[in-house]
Amino acid sequence: MLSKKKLAAALFISSMSGLTFAESVAITNANLYTGATPAVLEGATIVFEDGKISAINPDTLNADTVIDGTGKIVTPGLIGSINALGLVEVGAVADTRDSGTEKGSITFNPSLAFNPESTLLPLARKGGVTSDIIVSSAESNDFAGAATLVSTSSSLDFTTTEVAVITYLHGEEKGSRASKIQELDDALSKQQEKLTKKDDKEGDKAKSPSESEKKLTAMLEGKLPLIVATERPADILQMLALKAKYNLKLIIAGASGAVAVTDKLVEADVPVIISATHDLPESFDELYAALDNASVLASKGVKIAITVAGDSSHNLHQLRFEAGNAVAHGLDYQTAIRAITSNLADFFALESKGSLEVGKDADLVVWSGDPLEFSSRVESIWIAGEQQSTITRQDKLRDRYLNTQQSDLPPGYRK
Repeated sequence: MLSKKKLAAALFISSMSGLTFAESVAITNANLYTGATPAVLEGATIVFEDGKISAINPDTLNADTVIDGTGKIVTPGLIGSINALGLVEVGAVADTRDSGTEKGSITFNPSLAFNPESTLLPLARKGGVTSDIIVSSAESNDFAGAATLVSTSSSLDFTTTEVAVITYLHGEEKGSRASKIQELDDALSKQQEKLTKKDDKEGDKAKSPSESEKKLTAMLEGKLPLIVATERPADILQMLALKAKYNLKLIIAGASGAVAVTDKLVEADVPVIISATHDLPESFDELYAALDNASVLASKGVKIAITVAGDSSHNLHQLRFEAGNAVAHGLDYQTAIRAITSNLADFFALESKGSLEVGKDADLVVWSGDPLEFSSRVESIWIAGEQQSTITRQDKLRDRYLNTQQSDLPPGYRK
């Protein structure tokens, strides 16, 4: 038997080994869809450890675990956006909805209520999604609140990162969208004046800025993007004028009418986040909705990212199908891959995500076939180098009620 001292030492070494010596993993002979340049590496090897990609096609292979990826496709983890994943569990149940509030503001941050144990996160992983940009859905006179980067890993040891501010510009039953445009302009103008006065009185003791003033300053300095969810070409042009006036980093979301002002978007270097399957107008704002919008925008030089329209919190696993539909209606295939990976990383300055490159986060997905094809599936998925489960609540319910074993217990009590 081990002495108490030897046993304690052994337990200590065992506990430390997982912290100090992280397992390295290599996937060999796979086709890498990098989301970068070159777009495809055939029969390649990718190695990751300590949560980062450490090598691609190394001269010598030295890894703790080697996975044969022959015939498989590896992509970066997909990035979702403009939804309430982890903030809404059941849309029809009010006390499970945390994405909005009766009165939003630039400081409203719904990610404080993010639930990593939501049943919707494993479903998103089943569709290859490893990161997501969740947003406030609050209505407001000016800014609705924060857009925040979250992981889909379901770990309670999680962090969130605010990456933008969002607002919504559309027709209203009461009031006018003109009021919203004026409120946005006024808020930015007042903060710009404060900054100018502060510079003029540099020697005086400055008053500490409020949280809203800090965010407005970050926007005016181009450090914090402004997402405007809007559809009409005329409203998009108003936002482009606002960008020019204050030198904002602007992102247009929704944007079915963007196809009518492509030259203006390209000139202003403003990207667009759209759904590739939104083709039935639900309002007079959305008359330009069409299945080929993604292809048209990209062909004209507009930088695009693809999202899921409608109830995207519950349907985020369909993100790859949105991209596949865009390809079916003319979008270049590798542009579609970038539209759900690296383009979003670029839009929101997510420097460690979105592509298969050395030094980037080891957010990887191994697919059984073409990731944009309905019949393909996720075979393995890693987030920051940690392998993740794709077993969903739906899978568990299926297995429970397919169980034909005789039992005196009702189905809800069977294992």
